Amino acid sequence: MCLMVPGKIMELKGNMATVDYGSEQRSAQIITGEYAVGDYVLVMGGMVIQKVPSHEAIAALENYRKAVSKDGGGSEPPVDVVK
Repeated sequence: MCLMVPGKIMELKGNMATVDYGSEQRSAQIITGEYAVGDYVLVMGGMVIQKVPSHEAIAALENYRKAVSKDGGGSEPPVDVVK
């Protein structure tokens, strides 16, 4: 099973995007589609596969933070919500 966490595009250079996950940044290749700095995306195997509406991405990140915190209340998240 795979858990995909949305990341925010921070930089674009050609067909490469720097995607921020709060605790780290990673490079991902854009194969197809139109993307801009500030877009939330899902990345799989080092490739951007889907754009996610910002309100959905922020809600997913907040739910993820709550789920992985020690007390279930989101007090110690390993991932920051990138706004």
